[in-house]
Amino acid sequence: MLLKELIFTGFNRQVAALDRRTGLIIWQWKAAKGRSYVTLLLEGDVLVVSVDGYMYGLNALTGVELWCNEMTGFGMGVASLASVNGSAQSLNSVASAAAAAAAAST
Repeated sequence: MLLKELIFTGFNRQVAALDRRTGLIIWQWKAAKGRSYVTLLLEGDVLVVSVDGYMYGLNALTGVELWCNEMTGFGMGVASLASVNGSAQSLNSVASAAAAAAAAST
């Protein structure tokens, strides 16, 4: 399976990768720490996951945990995640789609 064929979702300290065509669960993972709210950022082939202040890196294709950082001293709560790579890919996709739509309408 290719990364572009997956959609990721997270809630209640769990993360799942779904097949974007069928919606079937490809893999699932549960955080060892944290209690509820999940924030996700796809950074290349690493899915960065925050659960109540605990940070995890997962292999996006397999769901295997690559690393964990307890973020000692940062507290708990909903995380904001950003990445040059993640943001650039998203912005480039939006810009390309907008340019294609504009070209098609002229």
